[in-house]
Amino acid sequence: MASIRFGASSATLSSFEGLRPSEIRVASLSPSSVGLAKRSFRGLAVRAATVVAPKYTSVKPLGDRVLVKIKAVEEKTVGGILLPSTAQTKPQGGEVVAVGEGRTVGKNKIEVGIQAGAQVVYSKYAGTEIEFNGTNHLLLKEDDIVGILETDEIKDLKPLNDRVLIKVAQAEEKTAGGLLLTEATKEKPSIGTVVAVGPGPLDEEGSRKPLSVTPGNTVLYSKYAGNDFKGSDGTEYITLRASDVMAVLS
Repeated sequence: MASIRFGASSATLSSFEGLRPSEIRVASLSPSSVGLAKRSFRGLAVRAATVVAPKYTSVKPLGDRVLVKIKAVEEKTVGGILLPSTAQTKPQGGEVVAVGEGRTVGKNKIEVGIQAGAQVVYSKYAGTEIEFNGTNHLLLKEDDIVGILETDEIKDLKPLNDRVLIKVAQAEEKTAGGLLLTEATKEKPSIGTVVAVGPGPLDEEGSRKPLSVTPGNTVLYSKYAGNDFKGSDGTEYITLRASDVMAVLS
């Protein structure tokens, strides 16, 4: 719920018990500020996360949902340069804090296949962000988790469900005619080598359906699908659903 304030007056919508309303503050309006040249937006502030009141000491996810403590945003580059807030990359990983009891598929009860303490990578725009115990968390479905990180290297990611981890092929340095391409004119490749695959999606009876691609396959995938990652050595990777893999090349 939101609280919208104009100057000294305010209008507050009712909120659920234990959740503090987010606030949107707008600069005070006056007759002299109507013109575009004099309009000011310095008072604009938006708070996205839902804040859980301190009196609540735990959050228990329901069904196949997972509570993840979000990894802190990098404030500096590898070389130590301080990044402005506009240049800081939104994290896509964190630590699992709690999991739900699972869900029922057909006649089978399927437990969440992730345990508390696991380091995971999730889809960029998934879940609901909440501020709990002074720390940002994400409450999302198990299917929104791309995989489990067993080391600090993205190449060691263990994909979940129908996800596939692909090492992206390097962009062509030259055209077919031999012309050298600049960084701005290099086309982003949509070809890569499969590094790892998940166990497959669940069918109507709760059984896993193996994926049609295997590690080592060179594949063509949808250009705008998935989530991009970069390894410590600069190698580019992408994780996507198996349905976004369009062909196997040989």
